[in-house]
Amino acid sequence: MRALTPNETRVLATLMEKTRTVPDSYPLSLNALLLGCNQKTSRDPVMELSESEAQQAIDALKACSLVFEASSSRVPRFEHNFQRGFGVSEPQAVLLGLLMLRGPQTPGELRTNSERWYKFADIASVEDALAELKTRSEDGGAALVQQLPRAAGMREQRWAHLLSGEPSLQPFSQAGAGDAAIETEAEPVSLGQAERLQQRMAALESQVAQLQLQLAHLHKELGLSQA
Repeated sequence: MRALTPNETRVLATLMEKTRTVPDSYPLSLNALLLGCNQKTSRDPVMELSESEAQQAIDALKACSLVFEASSSRVPRFEHNFQRGFGVSEPQAVLLGLLMLRGPQTPGELRTNSERWYKFADIASVEDALAELKTRSEDGGAALVQQLPRAAGMREQRWAHLLSGEPSLQPFSQAGAGDAAIETEAEPVSLGQAERLQQRMAALESQVAQLQLQLAHLHKELGLSQA
């Protein structure tokens, strides 16, 4: 399978998202697909595809048997064939779709962002699926994800998909440049980076709230008063 263009990646991933999050509206019309591709939230990078660009991407994906046109509607509607096309499981397809839509993410971020797509039991199950996608080459296939160098201040390493070719490592190499980099002028934070930080903060706040509830329940079960 050749490397997908950015437009093809966005179209395919949007179909993968909508079949799981809004199944009643799936398959998607061209207009609905275009709206999904150009969303301002849960997208990195944010894109502004035109109708002709989206249609060109659809036609190219149809030629690769990754997208089909539904035959049961008067208005053309489109559906993806990702899992069969790439030979991946549902959990693996979910992770790839999220990486295609939102850019590089840690296993923790992937588990949080997958809530509406698929219920991973824990982070370990996310890591197992990522490892399987990475080691496909050992079975004669092609690796579909890559673990990126650890960014400064991050406890976990991010993962990126390889469906559009090798990911750019420039932001990550700059992050590990050492003390000399700290003294340089900070670069502006992109919209995608700001959104990921907000998502990570929201996820951490949710985890803290869940821990507080569990602690309160434990105190109640043990008959202890909370300090």
